[in-house]
Amino acid sequence: MVGLTGGIGSGKSAAADEFARLGASVVDTDVIAHTLTGAGGAALPEIERVFGRQFIRAGAMDRERMRQHVFSDAAARKALEALLHPRIREETERLTAAATGPYVLQVIPLLVESEDYRRRVDRVLVIDCPEEIQVARVRERSALSEAQVRAIMRSQASRAERLAAADDVIDNSGTIDALRNQVAALHRRYLESASKTSRS
Repeated sequence: MVGLTGGIGSGKSAAADEFARLGASVVDTDVIAHTLTGAGGAALPEIERVFGRQFIRAGAMDRERMRQHVFSDAAARKALEALLHPRIREETERLTAAATGPYVLQVIPLLVESEDYRRRVDRVLVIDCPEEIQVARVRERSALSEAQVRAIMRSQASRAERLAAADDVIDNSGTIDALRNQVAALHRRYLESASKTSRS
């Protein structure tokens, strides 16, 4: 069980996609969260009850409105996390139990922030890059200002905290080919570890 984590804009999805292409079973908590809060999502009734009808738009959670709300109000962020995290964890466990790959890669953006992360995974894999690159990547793909991106980054574990928790690190400050080479090397190591575990 590998827990893949990293700050916003670090390239978690690109790395996870490459692991999946090589045959790992990938369980992405961001995808689970989007399903829970998207159209017809199981968390919508509770979101409407806690936050109000104004946070529901076109049958789904209004992500932009909620983002602005929770990043300006710590209590609101805690309320949203309390609502979503148990549901996300339950679905993560269900999908992990059903996984058929040689090992499971759980993509958990806030892994290091959770108190019990060492009990949840066998290895912590951090996708790392300088903060300036994170900001540039997020701004390239979204309408967020630099101040908004940095506010999100401040709400997450620091780069130093993630690196201190890491068993493995992928440096994603370079090209996609450099990322793929690092993923391939780790994939081989994880296959070897999974094989040893299954024999013991």
